[in-house]
Amino acid sequence: MATAHKLAPPAIDPASVPESKGVTQYPEPFRALVAGRARRVLGTALGLTHFGVNLTRLDPGAHSSARHWHALEDEFIYVLEGEVTLITDEGEQTLTPGTAAGFPAGKPNAHHLVNRGNAIATYLEIGDRRPGDEVSYPEIDLAMRWTRAFTHQDGRPY
Repeated sequence: MATAHKLAPPAIDPASVPESKGVTQYPEPFRALVAGRARRVLGTALGLTHFGVNLTRLDPGAHSSARHWHALEDEFIYVLEGEVTLITDEGEQTLTPGTAAGFPAGKPNAHHLVNRGNAIATYLEIGDRRPGDEVSYPEIDLAMRWTRAFTHQDGRPY
């Protein structure tokens, strides 16, 4: 990933962006779900404000998130290396390097990725940072409201 020459803005070497492993805003007891996930927040490092871009790494056994869907935000992933299992309401399928998946806003198809292999998997995740978005996590008692605050499904705060 590292470049052999120095880049100048607006270009960056993704390796120069700090990696955050296991960092999440999830409340307990859900933080352990993403303990093996590491992200380099490229969009923010590049000054992007309308959409986010993360270079994400999943260790073997790690989950990208709890299964969820967004009311207003589109999501897109593109696999760079390794294999991940995409789990949606329709079932499971294996994604390999060069494959992509998209999740349109407002379509209640809960999804996440799981690395069931023995090697690290890396992918790009892109979302549009839509103000007022709400996220539903139908398999667990968790929701994120437009305030970016997590709640129980019934609206009680964590």
